[in-house]
Amino acid sequence: MCFSAGASFGASAVLATVGVVTLRKVQTPNQLPFASIPILFAIQQFSEGMLWVALSNSDYSAWQNISMYVFLTFAQVIWPLLVPLSIWMVEKREKEKRILLFLTGVGVIVASYLAYCIVAYPLHAQIVGYHISYTLEFPYQLVQISGILYFISTVLSPFMSSQKRMKLLGVTILAAHFISKMFFSEFALSVWCFFAAGLSIIVLSVITLQSKDSQQTVKLFSWRD
Repeated sequence: MCFSAGASFGASAVLATVGVVTLRKVQTPNQLPFASIPILFAIQQFSEGMLWVALSNSDYSAWQNISMYVFLTFAQVIWPLLVPLSIWMVEKREKEKRILLFLTGVGVIVASYLAYCIVAYPLHAQIVGYHISYTLEFPYQLVQISGILYFISTVLSPFMSSQKRMKLLGVTILAAHFISKMFFSEFALSVWCFFAAGLSIIVLSVITLQSKDSQQTVKLFSWRD
């Protein structure tokens, strides 16, 4: 997956399908941000598919910057903010909610900084072998700090949830992070999509379980009445 335009478009179609199923299972408004993750993954992968096409065919070069900026906005801005925020919204225990609210604050900080960098500094994308390599000319002094904050907001948030399946999401994100860094360090941003389908299936399972619990609660109260 994500090693060609066709793979990216194919991944986008699969993720969109999972996303539609997930959204249809939503029972309460607070589930919407978390349930939207597969659909957002689909948009991100479609944008990278368009970037593959633009980089491979000069007839579509006008789409290069648009698709690159859309992809990087998802990768650098949306995920570090949405992941902790969406988990906080579906968490029920107060202790965990306080921790997740703090992690959401971390996400706001790193997402704001990276959004500024995307606008203020040069960005480049090129095809190298079977991957797209992104060059982000962000301030070197803050790269490590922003990377740590990004890790804290996106990788640690699922582990702070009281829900067991959410922790499985955290394990998958953690594995994706280390595998991308260790084996595809130059292409880590692009190779992340290899794990997007697995992450989306877990999101679907979490929403499905929450919806069942919600329905059972409603039935219980209805029976008592």
